[in-house]
Amino acid sequence: MDYTRYTSLTLHPLGNGVAELVMGRDGKLPVADRAGHGELADIWRDIERDPAISVVIVRGQAKGFSGGGTLDLVADMADSFEHRARVWKEARDIVYNMVNCSKLIVSAINGPAVGGGLAVALLADISIAAKDARLIDGHTRLGVAAGDHAAIIWPLLCGMAKAKLHLLLSDEVSGEEAERIGLVSMAVEGDKLLETAREIAGRLAAGPQTALRWTKHSLNNWLRQAGPIFDNSVALEMLGFTGPEVREGLAAVRERRTPVFPPSAPF
Repeated sequence: MDYTRYTSLTLHPLGNGVAELVMGRDGKLPVADRAGHGELADIWRDIERDPAISVVIVRGQAKGFSGGGTLDLVADMADSFEHRARVWKEARDIVYNMVNCSKLIVSAINGPAVGGGLAVALLADISIAAKDARLIDGHTRLGVAAGDHAAIIWPLLCGMAKAKLHLLLSDEVSGEEAERIGLVSMAVEGDKLLETAREIAGRLAAGPQTALRWTKHSLNNWLRQAGPIFDNSVALEMLGFTGPEVREGLAAVRERRTPVFPPSAPF
């Protein structure tokens, strides 16, 4: 497989069926720009077709797992139907391509994990977080519905009450707290994160691949069953990018101030 076409993702074979997918470049916090968001959707199809890979570890650069979408990407979506339609499809493809990828996925979450990167972190088959990692779904803080993955996976992982608490308030969740409420598989000390992820990936790669992949396929039917819920949420997120709340949310982020959202809507 040729992965050189990717500009924001790098795949490193580790041997024995394990590969490491690194998001971002040059040691900076990974962010999803116009090209990178689409690449995060496409990469799972290539991994699915790669006979050399049984298990993939996905991680960010040293500074963190993901900083979410760039402000330029958000502004494009607020200003252009074409950009909204493209990102809508990419957001769906990130989720469904991960759900349908037969290869096993392990996420190693350090630092902040925001936006599309958080979707990848939590949709992994086994998610491992540093205890001081910071998981943030900031959609409502920006002024749009939580749509890129939250509705399909958060209630199943941590229950509806905790999902609503963190998604409605855009509250940050530490890696340690995420493990406590069931949002991630496990939390470890930061200096043990990559070592733990590689050890688990190695165990998975040495296991019976048909049995493991069919087990994943069966368990992911819970997510497929929730597909209509997810489709509705991501459509409502895109609809929100046409409204006044996201413009105020985006301006507040750029101006580093607390947003003052318009009066409540009649619905």
